[in-house]
Formats: sequence, structure tokens, C-alpha cells
Amino acid sequence: MKIMNMTSAHESGAPERLPEPSPRLLLIEDDDSIAAEVAEELTTRGYDVTRAATGVEGLDHACAGQFDLMIVDRMLPELDGLTVIESVRAQRINIPVLVLSALSAVDDRVSGLKAGGDDYLTKPFAMEELAARLEALLRRPTDSRVTMLRVGPLEMDLIERRVFRNGQEIDLLPREFRLLEYMMRRPDTVLTRTMLLEDVWNYRFVPQTNLVDVHIGKLRRKIDVPGEAPLIHSIRGAGFSLRVPG
Repeated sequence: MKIMNMTSAHESGAPERLPEPSPRLLLIEDDDSIAAEVAEELTTRGYDVTRAATGVEGLDHACAGQFDLMIVDRMLPELDGLTVIESVRAQRINIPVLVLSALSAVDDRVSGLKAGGDDYLTKPFAMEELAARLEALLRRPTDSRVTMLRVGPLEMDLIERRVFRNGQEIDLLPREFRLLEYMMRRPDTVLTRTMLLEDVWNYRFVPQTNLVDVHIGKLRRKIDVPGEAPLIHSIRGAGFSLRVPG
């Protein structure tokens, strides 16, 4: 019996591998079947995966190795996942951390993020969403002091809250600004509707709504003006992506 409701790259065609060098990923998961399936899939996608089966083993790996990101299960033997994350942050290890958990209540998600997690994904999950979230974390700027975002002809001033395309200012509503900022921090990444609802609207559940599509449509009409190459792309069956042509 499958433990997770996954749509793997093996079922939908060969996945697009990440550019070299392979990102080093630490997977801390005590369930052997889940760990094996995740490790196999992410290896196929170009990650260099190291697996730890307990919290103590995972913390040792995290403190000793040079990893680009971590996946940490919340419920671990010997040392729970949140304690692992808190200990990692106390050591000033600032790599992105994705928390995995079967606990889906709002309080559980909040505690995972407060412990130092950068994102929180509940089980069961689709492999495509896991991969998309990892790619988004890898693209997150490491310098939190950044005040300007640039993607092709787009410029965003995070201090003045102003957006320009080819020097022409674009008037955005607050939610549109936040949505575009989220996309500009993750260029060339497929962003699922679930990711946008959780991270832009702060929903901790996935309602049956076209809210994302409506706002993407409004943003696209302001960003992708006639005569200019489109930057916001719809990815059929997956979500949306901000991409520079060529």
C-alpha cells in the first residue's frame, strides 16, 4: 500500500534535471518506504541526497556536512524534527528547511515555521509539489537585505514598493505587489496554486476557488502589455511561472 499520494516523474515522463552541480540535500525521515521513494525521485531530478533515519543522526549530518537544503520529518525518533531545526538554527546554519508532517492543523504549521522551517508540507503529498517547493527554496535569495528585485525587464523596489517594466512604472494593488514579489523571487519556477494560496494569501487549507487565477489574470494585464514579450506563463495542469523569453 502506498503511504503517500504521489505523482512521480516516473509516471509523467522523464523529469527535467537540475543544472550541475547537483544540490546537496539532507533528508531526515525515519519511515524507510517514504525515505526510499523520496530519495529515488529526487536523485532522478538531479539532487545529491543524504538520508538520516533519526533526529540525532540528522543533526550530526547537518552540523558536519555542507548541504544546500534539508527536508525534516516532524516526528522523528531520538530527537523530534522541530528540535533538530532549532538546534541547526542555533548553530547559525541558515540553509532552507522544508518540514514534512502528517500534522496539518494551523498550530502545527505555525510551530514548524517558528522553529526555523522555511516551508511546511503535509502528508500525503504529490511529488510534483515537493519538487516545486524545493526548487523555490533553492532560488530564495540568501541575502535578506536585498532591496531590489530584477527579472528581465522587470524591476521591483522593495523599499519604495514600486514596480517598473523597461523603466515604465506599473501601478499595483497591495495583493498584486505581493504576488509579483513572490514570483520574482522564484523566476523560472513552476508555482502551484497551492503554493500561492499558502504563501501569498496565507491560507493553510486549499479551498475550491479561482482566486489565484483571477489575480494572475489581473497582474498579467498590467505586466504583459501589448507589444511586449509575455513574462507570466500558465503551465497547464501545474500552475504559473515568471519567465524571461529566450
